[in-house]
Parts: sequence; C-alpha cells; structure tokens
Amino acid sequence: MGRDALNSRKTQVLLALLVAYLGWQAWLSIAAPGKIADFPSGRERANILVTLPFPPERFHVQMFQGFGRVSGTEGNTIEVRNVRRSDFKSVARPYWVQRIEPLKEGG
Repeated sequence: MGRDALNSRKTQVLLALLVAYLGWQAWLSIAAPGKIADFPSGRERANILVTLPFPPERFHVQMFQGFGRVSGTEGNTIEVRNVRRSDFKSVARPYWVQRIEPLKEGG
C-alpha cells in the first residue's frame, strides 16, 4: 500500500505542489530583507514609505494598517506610521512590495 501510494500520480502532483509552495515561501522570506532601505538607528518604531509596482488599492491599505497607522497614499506609495522595526520584514514579505524606506521628517 505504501509504495503504491508514493507512485500514484495524485501523490506526485501533491508533493510537487507542496515543494513549489515551500519554495515560494522561502523565496519571499529570503527576498524581504533586500527590499528594506537603511534606517537610522535608535528608535524601536519608525514611519515608513512602502512602494508598490502599482497604485495601492483598499486591500493593500487595510493590510498595512495591521502594522501601523496608514496616513496616506500617493502614486504607488503608502505612508505607514509608527511601525515596529521587528515588523519590517513582514511588511516587505509580499511579492508586490518593491521597497520600504524611511518617511522623511515632515512628510
């Protein structure tokens, strides 16, 4: 029974999908730190500017509200204030996030 189950087409497809999913998740985790610009050290929280490859929609704004206070959008960017530094990688993890930079003071 065990050998037949491993050789079945359904099991092979399921294993291929599992490997593809785990590879995708690993790639998202590996790529996230490269999207984060250098931030001045010091405070535990920062105001950030998140750049997307397209104008943000309601879904994106609501997602980022889970990390801080969204204070506006302009073009392809979203301003998110009071984000914990420990959340930067989570903010950068979605494939559609291109860059995270510090929000300039007075911005």
